[in-house]
Amino acid sequence: MPYFQSTDDTTLAYEVYGSGAPIVFLAGWSLNTDMWEHQVPYFVERGYRCILLDRRGHGRSDRPADGYDNDTRADDVAALLEHLDIRDAVLIGHSGGGAEAVHYLARHGQDRIRRLVLVAAAVPKLSWSPDHPAGIPQAAIDASIAALCADRAKWMADRAQGYFATHLGNDVSPALIDQEVRRCLSAAPWAAKTMQRAIGDSDLRPDLAEITLPVLLLHGLADQSIPIGPTSHVAVQLLKDAELKEYPAAGHGLYVTHAAQLNADIAEFISA
Repeated sequence: MPYFQSTDDTTLAYEVYGSGAPIVFLAGWSLNTDMWEHQVPYFVERGYRCILLDRRGHGRSDRPADGYDNDTRADDVAALLEHLDIRDAVLIGHSGGGAEAVHYLARHGQDRIRRLVLVAAAVPKLSWSPDHPAGIPQAAIDASIAALCADRAKWMADRAQGYFATHLGNDVSPALIDQEVRRCLSAAPWAAKTMQRAIGDSDLRPDLAEITLPVLLLHGLADQSIPIGPTSHVAVQLLKDAELKEYPAAGHGLYVTHAAQLNADIAEFISA
């Protein structure tokens, strides 16, 4: 696995598969590059070059005490693209990775990216405010983070079935659910808790307004982790050139439960 140094000398890991037009994948909160195991083969077989980043505190990257704020995580994405001199790329982000993608574009510009795909992305804003009435009450966000800090393993286990919306008939084996929980627990606890707070406190509405390239939003209507109401339903209205595709029976783990549909939707969008 190759590594590079980010702007603050943090060592970050990344993976590259295939050749051809580049697709850069940003994993969701607490997850690492392995989450894309249902996407990478599909796109490599279709002639794309897949580039995957383990963010700081996740996967095989360094686990520093700081740098989990929006600016530094966006700078890490920029450092990867500069390290590999990636241009004319498709940028795909899931959950918190979607927030990183949006903030990267607002902070560093769109010169290296031609299209953006947001998968159940935590944008633009989770928390309620008078000008964002679809948001989640701050007390509920604070209670969730407190429960995460008190017993992270239980917090993950309690949400595992809902993550995949198995109550709607999605066929996900217990082994696969256990695997995904283990992947989440592999993140540095400090990184997971600090980044969760950053996601809960963010307001990326100004960032979305600056994005002019084509954007595809994919989101499950049964997503319990990042509800579609305060996020994609709002984001698609703020973006200048965007399309939202809703998956009625999908939860937050749609990259697994709806992998075939998700891959096909992304392929159609990026080949246009």
